[in-house]
Amino acid sequence: MSLAIDLKDRVAVVTGVTSGIGRGVAKILARSGCHVAGCGTSSPDDRGARHFNKMVDDEGRESLYQQVDVTQKDQLEAFIDAVIERFQEIDILVSNAGVNVFEDPADCTEEKWEFNMDLNLKAHWRLGKLTRPYLSKNKGVIIIMTSNHAYTTIPNCFPYNVTKTALTGLVRTLAIDWGPDIRTVGLAPGFIETEGGERWFAGFPDPEEARKRVVELHPVKRLGTVEEIGGFCAFLASEYAQFISGVTYLVDGGRSTIMQDL
Repeated sequence: MSLAIDLKDRVAVVTGVTSGIGRGVAKILARSGCHVAGCGTSSPDDRGARHFNKMVDDEGRESLYQQVDVTQKDQLEAFIDAVIERFQEIDILVSNAGVNVFEDPADCTEEKWEFNMDLNLKAHWRLGKLTRPYLSKNKGVIIIMTSNHAYTTIPNCFPYNVTKTALTGLVRTLAIDWGPDIRTVGLAPGFIETEGGERWFAGFPDPEEARKRVVELHPVKRLGTVEEIGGFCAFLASEYAQFISGVTYLVDGGRSTIMQDL
């Protein structure tokens, strides 16, 4: 008998579903049986939002999409209200939405610091509070997407790396204070194949050479995929992960194990 992850009829909330990791997570959760409520900054008529809805619907699951700026408390509240009105339940929260704010500490403005803190830290806490009553009722799980920058970083990635490090503390705190009814787990992806990564490579004089250089930094000799992160989320939400809480998993293809010569 093969091992199967069955999340049939669970309700998952995933932020940042119109591209990248969020899209991959939504895809695999739907394939595992979840109905998926997603949000993003795109309007419902934009390609990314329509792709999300079709992707979930094609798996035979129900989808809900809402345009949300997760830094705005009232928009988050309206989103969760819409989720409950549609599905009545929440079993899984994947708090994923975020953006790179990469600066030299000396050059970073107060405005960029505040934006980074609101988006890449406070929004995760707010969303956890809003979904807590429903997750607690259903013995659910919170999965917070941090980054390999929480553990090791490179020059000029401030203050993004500060918030990603802080999220590991949020994971531990929620696991302690909201357990045993809610498990809280962090995922810290490394370099994943996304549209944002492609844009970053495109900024080099020789994008293909830049890609090869980055790939060579990984013992697995490739970059990760959004489906692999989605699969990890499905596992963490499953019956096989019920003893996992309060820890953040580094998923970086082994890159952090190597001492890099600069």
